[in-house]
Amino acid sequence: MDYKYIEQLLERYWEAQTTEAEEAILKTFFAQPDVPAALERYRPLFAYEEAQQSVGLGADFDERLLKLIAAPNKADEPMQQMQKTSPTLRVKAHRVNGGISFRPFFQAAAAVAIVVLVGIGAQKSFNRDKEAWDYNPNNYSDTYNNPAQAYHVVESGLNMFQRTASADSTKEQSPEVEKDPIVNEE
Repeated sequence: MDYKYIEQLLERYWEAQTTEAEEAILKTFFAQPDVPAALERYRPLFAYEEAQQSVGLGADFDERLLKLIAAPNKADEPMQQMQKTSPTLRVKAHRVNGGISFRPFFQAAAAVAIVVLVGIGAQKSFNRDKEAWDYNPNNYSDTYNNPAQAYHVVESGLNMFQRTASADSTKEQSPEVEKDPIVNEE
């Protein structure tokens, strides 16, 4: 049997481009007992939800829990006996001032900040002899002599961005970008 459709659905599933109906097709396919060996490794992924739905509490869970709550615990009996016979102790809580306990941390943070600021100042003073940024567009030179080659590089970068953006399943599908006929002339 040919499983190309399932393989295509899996490829679309990994790219986050499947619909809920297509994912249901994949789940029913992997729920079958006779899945090919090449696709067997994907079975646990699609069978996970079905397996988790069958896990649940038993019908007698509530009764057992109520019995445990109502029954006295044997381990607590010595503690209850001791509480009845021993006198009550009063404990005073000592209040800790937050400024005193955090003072070493603030001192360390201040020392780090001073070291960082001195380092930035030293770096700026040593790099003064370098040329400033040139913001004049007339001084820029082209990186490609052939406009068609430059267009091809830009187009491949935009296509890569489009593939990455289309993999986002939370984003709505946008219409295809029309190519500019003036730029396409080669």
